[in-house]
Amino acid sequence: MRMPNYGDRRWRAPVVAVAAFSAVLLVSPASAVTPPADGAGQSVELNRLPDEEASVVEVLLADSNELDELVATGVDLDHHVSRIEDGIVVHAVVTPSEVAALRAQGYQLGDVLFQPTDSEDRVAEREATIAEHKAENQAFTATLAASDTSDVKIIRADYYTSGTNQILSVEAKWAQGQTATNTLTVVRDSGPGTALGSGGTQTISRFVDAGVYLYHRGASTVTTRPDRIQITSPTGGVAVVQVKEWLPIPADDPEGPGYQKDFITSYLTPTELYARIHQLAAEFPDLAEIVELPNKTNGYRRKAQAVLGSANANRVAVDSLAWGHEGGNGISVELVNPGAASRPLSVTVTGKDIRVSLATNASGALTSTAAQVVAALNANAGSLVRAYTYRGDAGAGVVATAARTLLTDGLKAPASVSRDPHPMYAIRIGKHRDGSKMGVLAYAQEHAREWVPPLVAIETAERLLRNYGQDGHTKQLLNNLDIWIAPSINPDGGHYSFYDYASQRRNMTNHCPLTGAADALGRNSWGVDNNRNYTEYSLFDGYSGASSSCTSDTYAGPSELSEPENKNLDWLAQHKNIKFSMNLHSSGNYFMWSPGAYATPGRISAPRPTLAEESFFWGASSRILTAIKRHRNMAVTPARTGPISDVLYSAAGNSGDMLWYKYGIYAWNFEVGTSFQPAWAEAHQETMEFANGLVELMRVAKDFDKDHQRPKSGLSVTASSTPGMVDVTFTVSEPAAVFYTLDGGAPTYSSTMYASAGIREGGETLTLPAGTKIHWFSVDAAGNVENNYRADGTGKNYLKGTATLPTS
Repeated sequence: MRMPNYGDRRWRAPVVAVAAFSAVLLVSPASAVTPPADGAGQSVELNRLPDEEASVVEVLLADSNELDELVATGVDLDHHVSRIEDGIVVHAVVTPSEVAALRAQGYQLGDVLFQPTDSEDRVAEREATIAEHKAENQAFTATLAASDTSDVKIIRADYYTSGTNQILSVEAKWAQGQTATNTLTVVRDSGPGTALGSGGTQTISRFVDAGVYLYHRGASTVTTRPDRIQITSPTGGVAVVQVKEWLPIPADDPEGPGYQKDFITSYLTPTELYARIHQLAAEFPDLAEIVELPNKTNGYRRKAQAVLGSANANRVAVDSLAWGHEGGNGISVELVNPGAASRPLSVTVTGKDIRVSLATNASGALTSTAAQVVAALNANAGSLVRAYTYRGDAGAGVVATAARTLLTDGLKAPASVSRDPHPMYAIRIGKHRDGSKMGVLAYAQEHAREWVPPLVAIETAERLLRNYGQDGHTKQLLNNLDIWIAPSINPDGGHYSFYDYASQRRNMTNHCPLTGAADALGRNSWGVDNNRNYTEYSLFDGYSGASSSCTSDTYAGPSELSEPENKNLDWLAQHKNIKFSMNLHSSGNYFMWSPGAYATPGRISAPRPTLAEESFFWGASSRILTAIKRHRNMAVTPARTGPISDVLYSAAGNSGDMLWYKYGIYAWNFEVGTSFQPAWAEAHQETMEFANGLVELMRVAKDFDKDHQRPKSGLSVTASSTPGMVDVTFTVSEPAAVFYTLDGGAPTYSSTMYASAGIREGGETLTLPAGTKIHWFSVDAAGNVENNYRADGTGKNYLKGTATLPTS
């Protein structure tokens, strides 16, 4: 992937891969992308052709107004907005026909940053990795068989200390590990010269990634440093090795010595993601459980379809009544010339084969129109199919013959991917999973094509569970938090992205009417953007950044929470103990929170957090971003940190806004990395660093829950440029809200709240008459009130001050 050079202002047309396609595609007026003249935005039909693939292309805009206009068209935008000296650069995910439409409307396009072949390379890379692991297993088994040695091999046996704990970590490979689910038992001695077994035993469990066994691994506390360990496999093989001392870890590393991580070896499909969390819950039943969310998805399934004909007026669209996998696939339709004059239109059905004999006139010419063929099919083959004219056309054109055409759902995933409505799962992690502890929610893959964020979720779950037994910091997290991790919010779209259309953003539900793009030629344009279908500050409330068009990649759906995926997240958020959340997205290296939407024109924003809340967002963010940077010194910049609508663009109906405004959950949003599907070496690095950040969110939540320190505040008074006035600001010892009065009354929560001066400017400056009496108190984000003041108007121990310049 070639990164943009923003220093070069000589903007070029996209490379040949896109330009060549767009040169041969016809773009109808309905598919043109037209910037609204009044800046208010409108939804448009984007007629993405069925066999087109999408690329990520730069678009150069003059200013924020043009950005709002582009967002309002419903064009699919990557999570990337760069403000440069002479404009704004955004990344659009567009097909060749959409490229042509953008150009026709005067938009300037730059480099192609990601092409369909890049996604194909990622899938091939994943398959090669899986094949390599399988080959290693086969070679390992063959080597052991040929040498007639034990069928188990100990790879590592590491001893280390963590605080006062002594820990032994073991990795071993067993020849039967791919198919057998047994744990392996490790027998320890208690030091040099002692008997095996004198130091006790521990078990290690299978580590399986993408369905392939890698090895057994596990760690356990010990009472003495063992010198040797032995493993006897279930099939009788025996291995013995010396224990080695683990290298020391820097004292300032929060993960501590022997902290286990790096549990991801390839991209995972939603089926594999769910299997992975089920495996974890089964392995750690005292610390985790699987929760099936209440609503099943529509399913990775479609009706079998075909469109016969070449022009709108003579096209006939045909859909099976049954889902493709339930009998729709294999239905055939044939349009034939009867070969004689004055023959009537007729339809015969033999099994799943439908034969339409077209009508002819006295001279033998075909006369059946599309509308007539549609009516005949529905009357005579209505138990198998539903026919309709093309996208609302009257169907007055005469239909041409068509060879036997098989209806198909077009889906390419293997049979291991269920075609039924899909249950959605979360793993719930914690020692006390009864709602009594502070709740934290992490969820990923609202957008199907974002393949790295689910890996961050899985890596985090693995770290939390596998380090509980020997890492004191992790034990504190699980003892004090109730953690929910949902690795794929959009499994149907996720499967479609892996196997059918890599650029898929939405779910797979077809809400298009028969008069719209519901036919087979629209199959890559269906679905709801799950991150536009929530309840707060949505398209339905008049906010910008979502579309009412069923073919737009920001389609908000027919109504708020219309989709089962969204209902499931809403259900999760209703757990009253959940106070923190992280929505894992890619790409762009952003770190954001609410507000996430504004109305146009005028950019009228959803309400901003209070100064105390904003301060807490910033303070917690600095901790999380520091943890991310620790992995490889990569920083999320200040320019990409802040409220969503400030650093990116308006996203009406997004999940973060619902969690914050509806449920009062501190809700953040990662935008991981710089690409949806980077090469594996980069994807692996991004997984490791953002898992650092997600674990740090858990630490933020724990510290928040244990915060009983009351804030302290004060007044700062400086000279004003206005005669007789002074400038007053409040100071606080931590993120806190300040409520104050200027009339001598006792301050309450109904009093004026000290506000932010702006997004990043800190507290406002109050310009007051010299001598003004100020009464106030502060309360921090955890609800601790300064001086334990009773803020109902009856308390007396509020703070008092006077707006007077200090004397020297």
